[in-house]
Amino acid sequence: MDNITFDDFMKLDLRVAEIKACEDVPGADKLYKLTIDMGQERTIVAGIKLHYTKEELLGKKIAVVANLEPRKLRGIESHGMLLAASSEDKSSVVLLTLDRDITPGAKIS
Repeated sequence: MDNITFDDFMKLDLRVAEIKACEDVPGADKLYKLTIDMGQERTIVAGIKLHYTKEELLGKKIAVVANLEPRKLRGIESHGMLLAASSEDKSSVVLLTLDRDITPGAKIS
């Protein structure tokens, strides 16, 4: 594992987001298209379909990297990345969620 500087870490904009909608991505076994609220609505694409149902995701408050450069996945522009923990073999994936309620868009520091 490579170390980064504190200044590099400070470049990350980590925010609380609430999942408002979840859709299948056509032709993708692992991807969901998520509509999230971070104080503003945004779309992200996440490879968590094998680990969560759509119903489990709706309303969850999660941690996201808000300032990640947009990237197209299966033709959908993803504007951020959710944070999750996974086992080494990726057989288990767990979203980083919050243990108390807080407003979407709150800064994580």
